[in-house]
Amino acid sequence: MDKYELPDELYYWGRNPDGSARGRTWARLEPDGRVRVGLTDRGQDMAGKILFIRLRPKGSAVEQGKPIGTLETAKWTGPIESPVSGVIDEVNEELKRKPGLVNSEPYGKGWMVVIKPSRLEEDLKNLLKGEEAVKWLKEDVAKK
Repeated sequence: MDKYELPDELYYWGRNPDGSARGRTWARLEPDGRVRVGLTDRGQDMAGKILFIRLRPKGSAVEQGKPIGTLETAKWTGPIESPVSGVIDEVNEELKRKPGLVNSEPYGKGWMVVIKPSRLEEDLKNLLKGEEAVKWLKEDVAKK
């Protein structure tokens, strides 16, 4: 969509019920039942060049919409919101050395954490997918 990638197989934490923007993170359901999480292409573009990422450690409990960490750019420091609730099972340690992977490969090597979900079915109802995600992205880009 536009200049942004929005892979069909992912779920997106993009919009609150009132229409305001959320954290622009994505969730990929893994075959083992866990959920891989990262920042969307739009999110990394809006943030700018990412200089530093601090992620919560393995074993941390997280809630949907609450921070799994923070990221810093030259113009912004802010939270990275979790699209699902559960416990962090894996952290992408490579991001400590190469935070720019989030900019260059937001859906690949730039993933952030893997979560063992605690209420996945309920959380998925709050995420966007497919045409709904494309519509949200178009609206988000139009706001600039």
